[in-house]
Amino acid sequence: MTTLSNGSTDTSATTPALGLAAKVGAALFVLWGALHVWVGVEGINLYLNGSTADQWALLTGGSKVPHEAFVHASDPTTLFAHSQVLLNFCIDVGGYGVLGLAVAWMIAKNASWVAYFIGLFVIGLCDLTFLFAMVTSGVIEQSIPSISGPVIWFLAVIATPFGMPPLFKK
Repeated sequence: MTTLSNGSTDTSATTPALGLAAKVGAALFVLWGALHVWVGVEGINLYLNGSTADQWALLTGGSKVPHEAFVHASDPTTLFAHSQVLLNFCIDVGGYGVLGLAVAWMIAKNASWVAYFIGLFVIGLCDLTFLFAMVTSGVIEQSIPSISGPVIWFLAVIATPFGMPPLFKK
């Protein structure tokens, strides 16, 4: 960082300029991360204060697994296993949300291509697996909340590169 004659500091030598598209992409990663952290928090809340049926209600409702047709376990061993697996799923989703927030921060503060590629590949793997294994298969209800994550991710990975500094220096 260079101190200018007027006392201000010049960060252009240390941090590449970030264009509007990358700022929008970073904001979309923040939104994506916040939505996924919410799933983690809601899953923990349902684990601590609800029942296994409440946990399943968060993660079912699709055309192949409608709430009214879903048969809940009644024995304590299966209920315990379901509850732990559902808690783990929600915490994993929340962890991906934290990763999304970290990706957004690294893009916004450092114009990091590494962060972009983590967002593209790691978060993409997470979100596209959810989309195809859970939503399009009919396990989870196809609704605005359930498809908003993949849509936001897609917009973030499309927009971000257009505001990033060149990937390779000439």
